[in-house]
Amino acid sequence: MSLIANPALREAGMQKIRWARDHMPLLKAVGRRLADGGALKGKTVAMSIHLEAKTANLALTLARAGADVFATGSNPLSTQDDVCAGLSGEGVNVFAAHGCSGEEYTAHLKSALSSNPDIIIDDGGDLVALLEDDGVGRTNRLIGGCEETTTGILRLKARVRQGKLSFPLYNINDAMCKHLFDNRYGTGQSVWDAILRATNLNVAGSAVVVAGYGWCGKGVAMRAKGLGARVIVTEVDPVAAIEAVMDGFAVMPMEKAAPLGDFFITVTGCRDVIGPRVFGLLKDGAVLANAGHFDVEVEAGLLRAYASRTWMAREHIEGFETPSGRKLYLLAEGRLVNLAAGNGHPVEIMDMSFALQALCVEALAKNGGRLAPGVHPVPEEIDRWVALRKLESLGVEIDEWTDEQRAYVTGEE
Repeated sequence: MSLIANPALREAGMQKIRWARDHMPLLKAVGRRLADGGALKGKTVAMSIHLEAKTANLALTLARAGADVFATGSNPLSTQDDVCAGLSGEGVNVFAAHGCSGEEYTAHLKSALSSNPDIIIDDGGDLVALLEDDGVGRTNRLIGGCEETTTGILRLKARVRQGKLSFPLYNINDAMCKHLFDNRYGTGQSVWDAILRATNLNVAGSAVVVAGYGWCGKGVAMRAKGLGARVIVTEVDPVAAIEAVMDGFAVMPMEKAAPLGDFFITVTGCRDVIGPRVFGLLKDGAVLANAGHFDVEVEAGLLRAYASRTWMAREHIEGFETPSGRKLYLLAEGRLVNLAAGNGHPVEIMDMSFALQALCVEALAKNGGRLAPGVHPVPEEIDRWVALRKLESLGVEIDEWTDEQRAYVTGEE
């Protein structure tokens, strides 16, 4: 049971999926563990994910371990139709199409939840919103779920404060093997890969404004610096701002950065970061991109209303002429630029994140009934397992404590 754009693209999709799989040794190891353990047999898993080759391998890992998997997208522009066709041909139930409308996107989410899942994997919080606010697919079978992103965790924590989260979810985003690597190195590389592909512009010597200095912002700023840019950071958190200063970056409010920047990348998880108060301050030729989950960080709709003329300047690039005659350029409709205009994070980085996801799904299948409603950290033993397997895959060995050292550190002498 699937609803996809073009089943004939199956082999093209499987070519991408196989390439990713060959570079995901951790997920292969997890797949063997899940198959041997049998915890997922008979379980139904609904996933709202960026449907591309790496996430396809997560879905296939769960399916081959015995789960009935229902997959849908978490962003209309990040869905790859050939990957959807490949997944569907391998027995995963897929409901997604690239470039679908908002109404179609919601319908796809509801179709995935119509499976009445035991476990969900969310990427941004849309499945949780439908389950909790509209009761879509909600039954007493629901054990719990996982959330991948900073934005999704912010939404979940808001629900907890409001008393509107009635089942447990693992906070994948804050696991050490996720945010230290996926958010920093994955975002840093994939965002600039997408921007460079889309624009074919030079970064060295330019001014890059990074809005938000969380782990994703750190990665974007680090890679901009490596490309030779002058980096400006905007922040609302004073501690993060001090860190950016000590990392060697200029820090200032967005209104002061707006006339200086050649490239703007928003990575805040918030909304209205670049809006009407900023549009009139941007220099001619400024390039705007969003690397936060939702298309609300750069206010694209208000920018279109503000502009005297709009046009497609290039694939993935919309041009805007301001009332004063300046030209501004928005990448990927203000959606997640690294997936909407690129291929997302490097395969090896996502291998770690999806190993965490799959192991937390296993933990839910085994022990989810013991977890209270709310947001839970990834168990330390799962984080450590992934870190050790990653080192093994890199051919790296580390020291181990002696019994005496362990006793000294733990106070159990």
